[in-house]
Amino acid sequence: ILVNVVLGLIPSFPESSALYTACKMVRWLSAKLGPTVASRHVARNLLRLLTSCYVGPTRQQFTVSSGESPPLSASNIYQKRPVLGDIVSGPVLSCLLHIAHLYGEPVLTYQYLPYISYLVAPGSTPGPSRLNSRKEAGLLAAVTLTQKIIVYLSDTTLMDILPRISHEVLLPVLGFLTSLVTGFPSGAQARTVLCVKTISLIALICLRIGQEMVQQHLSEPVATFFQVFSQLHELRHQDLKLGPAGRSEGQLPEVAFSDGQQRPVDPTLLDELQKVFTLEMAYTVYVPFSCLLGDIIRKIIPNHELVGELAGLYLESVSPSSRNPAGMEPSMPSTSPEWDSQGGGCPQDDGHSGTFGSVLVGNRIQIPNDSQPENPGPLGPISGLGGGGLGSGSEDNALKRELPRSAHGLSGNWLAYWQYEIGVSQQDAHFHFHQIRLQSFPGHSGAVKCVAPLSSEDFFLSGSKDRTVRLWPLYNYGDGTSETAPRLVYGQHRKSVFYVGQLEAPQHVVSCDGAVHVWDPFTGKTLRTVEPLDSRVPLTAVAVMPAPHTSITMASSDSTLRFVDCRKPGLQHEFRLGGGLNPGLVRSLAVSPSGRSVVAGFSSGFMVLLDTRTGLVLRGWPAHEGDILQIKAVEGSVLVSSSSDHSLTVWKELEQKPTHHYKSASDPIHTFDLYGSEVVTGTVANKIGVCSLLEPPSQATTKLSSENFRGTLTSLALLPTKRHLLLGSDNGVIRLLA
Repeated sequence: ILVNVVLGLIPSFPESSALYTACKMVRWLSAKLGPTVASRHVARNLLRLLTSCYVGPTRQQFTVSSGESPPLSASNIYQKRPVLGDIVSGPVLSCLLHIAHLYGEPVLTYQYLPYISYLVAPGSTPGPSRLNSRKEAGLLAAVTLTQKIIVYLSDTTLMDILPRISHEVLLPVLGFLTSLVTGFPSGAQARTVLCVKTISLIALICLRIGQEMVQQHLSEPVATFFQVFSQLHELRHQDLKLGPAGRSEGQLPEVAFSDGQQRPVDPTLLDELQKVFTLEMAYTVYVPFSCLLGDIIRKIIPNHELVGELAGLYLESVSPSSRNPAGMEPSMPSTSPEWDSQGGGCPQDDGHSGTFGSVLVGNRIQIPNDSQPENPGPLGPISGLGGGGLGSGSEDNALKRELPRSAHGLSGNWLAYWQYEIGVSQQDAHFHFHQIRLQSFPGHSGAVKCVAPLSSEDFFLSGSKDRTVRLWPLYNYGDGTSETAPRLVYGQHRKSVFYVGQLEAPQHVVSCDGAVHVWDPFTGKTLRTVEPLDSRVPLTAVAVMPAPHTSITMASSDSTLRFVDCRKPGLQHEFRLGGGLNPGLVRSLAVSPSGRSVVAGFSSGFMVLLDTRTGLVLRGWPAHEGDILQIKAVEGSVLVSSSSDHSLTVWKELEQKPTHHYKSASDPIHTFDLYGSEVVTGTVANKIGVCSLLEPPSQATTKLSSENFRGTLTSLALLPTKRHLLLGSDNGVIRLLA
């Protein structure tokens, strides 16, 4: 919910302090949540939001200043002309790139590029159609995002995925752009914007890969785009009309073109297409590609002579003394265009008309004396890329930019797990354990007795027989084999620590070794120590109350339950649980999520339910035949208990019979945690199981391999948001597995 609220602010307030705060919040969340959660919940919503930035004719209008109205200008044959949607989408793109900066290039290639392919995918129904406004905006968003991606891809990665970009992005976009039967809801305006952005994208790729690779990988997209000029030129010389009969039947006339193909044509779209693919557009695209492709333009573009003639006609209309570009050498760099590598830019004309530093004054080419190469590209020194994009910085004009190497970049097992996670549906409520080792936390010299993640899931606590409690960071690092050092070590305990948890309301840590220590996790300073009243009656179990409560509940060996408020001295409450019976020692305590009840499990298998508001015992019953090992309380007054009698039982608080009863065949379930309506269990035989709280008894178990986990499993904790498992062992090492 928080993510959606923050993301909703981005397009709603394009120029406000709320936008700045929302972007900072998204970046903070992206780093805090980790790669899998950030990609599933933040990046996915940002990608959906990007399409919304281009919906509607208003967002598709070119931004103008100083009264400029035409989308293209003769004084700057390929000037940067952002639309309003580019300005609105700027913060969204910035946040998407920040996630890529955090977690590396795989975010671009494995998440963003497949989504772009989804946006531009043609419809399932062939034949005449009309795009809806959402699909139209999706095409603009897809091309804009692809331009961003291309700049940040390494040369090796770009060449590896170039066939995918050609077939899954460029050709589908060109299919809509040059279609003679598919209309755009916003008409010629949206198609013009898409045309300018698409040609800018193709030019960017051409500059990155060089002429030879263009001929090998981009011949089809380039030829497809230029072919539309020939088709429209032929249609102008044909009397194309649709009779009333054909109009009522929804059929379109088939037109035979000079290439021998017969294509359906919608006569109602000819006016829209002719407004887009004008003489000016022909001039705008012919000159840059003549410079980029050189002599191979004749091989790649069969109709280059026709487009050159159209460009010449435009030059004559602007200045009758102009020469026809078709008669020029195509490799002349002096009329090279200024292209936009980022899909946006400032509307002001900076005077540079080409990537090779030339300035076009009327129809005269002037080379500035101070022209210095800034970014040598595959075709030689390239300068004059124009001044300033949306951020008016030179970095917006780069052909290629390096993604900064982050300590949290995805590689190895982290990358493999992340790739799996982004393909899982967000509606999948099941816990899947794949036994992928993500991180190791060595440091304890004794067995790990307890593990507890903090509520934010970016740190966790562990208590050990070595009489220390350690605070560990949970940010992803390395390739799955890396070892992480603790952020803080609390060493004030005198005995083995058997309980550790977080008192969420005041953000304090509670740990117990027979005496309860309350301490600050930021400084390691002890805030309070609660000793048993009688050294012969030690504390045997501890639990913390949920927020907003600030109390700790402690059970002693005399079956007495005591409550302590960490803000006040002395005891808050004291209740007897035995009731004249001798149920044994309290082994485990669990507090309900509401804080209204607490359940105690005894060594005899007896369980007692207590109302924390009145102190009355609501129920006491023999739940198991053996020692109770662990109890958890769940929403809806549900209790889950495990015992040394090899059973795991699900109870309703006030119902006599258990809801479900699971029996372990070989070993008792000595540790477990909850994930939604499922229980994740662990045994001393190093077996991890998953069973349901709602369905009939069935349990899937996985044996931990010695490669991923060594020693004997002593404790288990689940990170519900990240869907990871923390497993403590008797050798003092904690493993993070997924």
